[in-house]
Amino acid sequence: MSTQPLVSFITINYNQAQVTCDMLESTRTLTYPNVEIIVVDNGSAEDPTPLIEKGHYPNVKVILTHANLGFSGGNNAGIKQAKGDYFFLLNNDTIVTPTLVEDLLAPFATDSSIGMVCPKIRYHDHPTILQYAGYRPLDRLTGRTWAIGLQEEDKGQHDVSGATYFAHGAAMMVRREVIEKAGSLEDSYFLYYEELDWSARIRRAGFKIYYEAKALIYHRESMSVGKANPLKAYYHTRNRLLFMRRNVTGMTLVTFCLYYFLLALPKAALVHLVRGQTKYLKAIKDAIAWNLTHKVNQNGDIIPSVALDKPYKI
Repeated sequence: MSTQPLVSFITINYNQAQVTCDMLESTRTLTYPNVEIIVVDNGSAEDPTPLIEKGHYPNVKVILTHANLGFSGGNNAGIKQAKGDYFFLLNNDTIVTPTLVEDLLAPFATDSSIGMVCPKIRYHDHPTILQYAGYRPLDRLTGRTWAIGLQEEDKGQHDVSGATYFAHGAAMMVRREVIEKAGSLEDSYFLYYEELDWSARIRRAGFKIYYEAKALIYHRESMSVGKANPLKAYYHTRNRLLFMRRNVTGMTLVTFCLYYFLLALPKAALVHLVRGQTKYLKAIKDAIAWNLTHKVNQNGDIIPSVALDKPYKI
């Protein structure tokens, strides 16, 4: 029996069985021996199990949710089934590197206050270009943050590991005890902003988010939703507002609302109007309406509960 901690990989499949299998194929190169892999199928049109089983990937378990639970709900379903000491939430559209697990585990062994570790992320189709090398702090006026190193050529300029403000949802390893203390992902986000919210909650619980420069993955960005569409506009708008309501208070929240509703929102609406993008306008309207009909209490709980919200329909 291995004395090394068990690491549970959790990945979500949604109508991308071959993409998922490409990621699973890359895990054959892992040098860390004690891994289980959980594929959560979020109600795909076709059951991916036969294709995954055909690949004979080691230590893989498929969970069928029979519904689209979104990023948060799907990962939470996997977390409930995972047996690991550490959970590694990994997008299905990624490719891992051989020493990834060892590199991600190393910071945990040096600092008990580290609760989550993320690797350096490069673009799969442009393998020398960075997507993530940590996150900048939240801009409390705009409700946005930007990844350090985004679209820079990796020349070693971000090879210093250290604490960062937010995890990247494509790849994040978390201790089991962190989830026991800070909770898992908030189901209601469904798509976008959920890892920022989780990171903020983990930091409030007294843990650090850590960027490990030695660890590396490659990411096929935006294969699930695409670069721009009304669905993305809806969840970005809805969850940007929800995130700020859950994570900032007082005059900070008031200032953000003034900025957003007097400047950012009219500008976005005007652009879509000029382009004749009526579906985008409807998506933004529906996102605001959702926030107006769902309260957030002092604990950050959403009322009424939306854990079982149906996915937004264009």
